[in-house]
Amino acid sequence: MTDDQKAAIRATAARVLKTEGEAVTAMADALPEDFVPAVEAILATKGRVILSGIGKSGHIARKISSTFASTGTPSAFVHPAEASHGDLGMVMPGDLTILISNSGETAELKDIIAHVARFAIPMVAISGRPDSTLMQAADYRLLLPAAPEACVIGMAPTTSTTLTLALGDALAVATMERRGFLPEQFRTFHPGGKLGAQLSKVAQLMHGAEALPLVDAATPMADTLIVMSEKGFGIAGVQSEGRLVGVISDGDLRRNIGRLMDCTAGEVATQAPRVIAPDDLAAEAMAVMSGNRITALFVVDADHRPVGLLHIHDCLRAGLV
Repeated sequence: MTDDQKAAIRATAARVLKTEGEAVTAMADALPEDFVPAVEAILATKGRVILSGIGKSGHIARKISSTFASTGTPSAFVHPAEASHGDLGMVMPGDLTILISNSGETAELKDIIAHVARFAIPMVAISGRPDSTLMQAADYRLLLPAAPEACVIGMAPTTSTTLTLALGDALAVATMERRGFLPEQFRTFHPGGKLGAQLSKVAQLMHGAEALPLVDAATPMADTLIVMSEKGFGIAGVQSEGRLVGVISDGDLRRNIGRLMDCTAGEVATQAPRVIAPDDLAAEAMAVMSGNRITALFVVDADHRPVGLLHIHDCLRAGLV
């Protein structure tokens, strides 16, 4: 491939991204008038949010439904053709529907439109044509801004599908935030892979109290070294009256090597060490360890009493990279 051909490809990519990006920005600056009422209707829904569309709109509808479901709003995708052959029974009173069609005249949606009208099921329409059949039938009309498709012939669904997807994300996130959806709830729906690991709590990965290398501040260093060796973390926690007051690491041992055996644990320990709480995210603990170039963190409760220990290897095994 010649340099001119490569440059032409880059130019096409830039044109597509700029065209679609400008359209999304335009929609952000002028949200559809019914956007807030649509979010309020979703929040008031006792059943599920049902998405439907055909072709490219169907692919986008599936993704929006998945985003709703993963952020605390029960949702499902119903294929319009299958709906006409029995799956209309999946759309019930108490649900809310979001139907997608850029033209607003998709014939495959007519049975769902009739069904939701018959049972007074609220309908949100996403379309690029305000006077279309779909928009006229809808309770909440989310009109896409007039914007050219990104392809050279101006016909392939590109800008319109990007706008629809972005609008669906905006609906889901606005709903999620109004519900007060929390990171730990998000993890419930994403237990696998790196995302699940990032949303793990420290308490889920830490070593428990029985594994802790703890000594009293007055413990001679000879005995402290035995504890460090037995527990195998390369670290010892120094406590006073049950509270963690210091930590002894390999670095502390090296810095005090000349007088080590004449000292107590409290004299060698680094005071006010970095710690983490059991309810903190493991990703936060990983960031603390990486930022301070340490390999382990003691986990303490509200009274600063040690309840666990998290080693960087625990985070790596869990997929926190």
